[in-house]
Amino acid sequence: MIRVLIADDQRVVREGLATLLALLPDIEVVAAASDGDEAVALAAELSPDIVLMDLRMPRCDGVEATRRMRAANADIKVLMLTTYADDRSVVDALRAGARGYLTKDAGADEIREAIQQVTAGEAVIDPSVQRHIVDAFASGRPRARSSTLPDGLTEREAEVLTLIANGLSNAEIAERLVVTEPTVKSHINHLFAKTGVRDRAQAVTYAYKHGFAS
Repeated sequence: MIRVLIADDQRVVREGLATLLALLPDIEVVAAASDGDEAVALAAELSPDIVLMDLRMPRCDGVEATRRMRAANADIKVLMLTTYADDRSVVDALRAGARGYLTKDAGADEIREAIQQVTAGEAVIDPSVQRHIVDAFASGRPRARSSTLPDGLTEREAEVLTLIANGLSNAEIAERLVVTEPTVKSHINHLFAKTGVRDRAQAVTYAYKHGFAS
């Protein structure tokens, strides 16, 4: 069972998420917090596998709560659930250690898949949230990419990185490039090693920072 802690200042959202997750197999809601301080305390007490975290909460917001949780227990995964996320909040949450972002209009299947992926160590970023990361690194258009690729990336690795930044899954990248999924995974492993990023969330940040945008 994946043990989930919900953190949201709106009671109707907390109860709605708890009811929804209770219907999903292999997922157990262990507690619900109404603000970041309570979420941090419950995380320390219960050691959930993943925290479904709102960004905007009173007293202690989702960014600070994520930072404190991760500092206390690096094994806890945080999945942000956002409504209106400004550029700085999204990037700050990423830097604080969040592993994924979903919008609150996500369906049950999307939430379940995201929880499973983040728990497994992967990163999940809703395409609509990626735009906030873009805006945080560029006031207008993304910086033009140099003719010399950074960190020894090959053209193919740069192409895969761009598609990751555009929100494509491994399967979608394989279809776009007319290659197999294992080939895509190999390219991703190589570009992660070269750039020093640990997951897709950091890869997206790297991509927009270095002008890999389409």
